[in-house]
Amino acid sequence: MSYQKIRNAAMKLAPKRRARLAEMLLDSLSSKSELSIESTWVEEVESRIADIESGKTKAKPLYKVLRRLRERHKVADRD
Repeated sequence: MSYQKIRNAAMKLAPKRRARLAEMLLDSLSSKSELSIESTWVEEVESRIADIESGKTKAKPLYKVLRRLRERHKVADRD
């Protein structure tokens, strides 16, 4: 079925059914996008863990990282 035929058929639907179709189509796009983003983050986390375990990178305590960020951006401590 061509795009034009699908579009014409969709435009003949009642507004509620057309809205549901639009929602389903948008969900189908975001699902793939979200899976791609999640997959990319999993790869990044695994890479960072491997770097730490191999000694390539050294982890820093969170309190030191936060202190450095506060100093750099001149943000007052909330404690």
